[in-house]
Amino acid sequence: MSGVWVFKNGVFRLVENPQGEDGRNGKRKMLVHLPTGEVVTSYAFLERILMGLGWERYYDGDPDLYQFHKHSSIDLISLPKDFSKFNSINMYDIVIKNPNVFHVRDK
Repeated sequence: MSGVWVFKNGVFRLVENPQGEDGRNGKRKMLVHLPTGEVVTSYAFLERILMGLGWERYYDGDPDLYQFHKHSSIDLISLPKDFSKFNSINMYDIVIKNPNVFHVRDK
């Protein structure tokens, strides 16, 4: 059984083709910062929000990823360096690790 586990509407489910959720069926997603209502459109904007929440850049990992960690937890957020490859799986990872701060919506 291969795929990616996705948290959506309070339920975890296995997505066997996670790319199909973003591209092939036309349902693009966007990450929304709930306190401001702004859509995350760049890593610079996302990094400012995450740093305000206590996340720090992690530089000792894979050089092809942007990574963030919190000293108060074992969580690590890993994102592709190229923002155009930032997809719904990455967005849901951020939402799960920052409840009530972010939300994923259809464009």
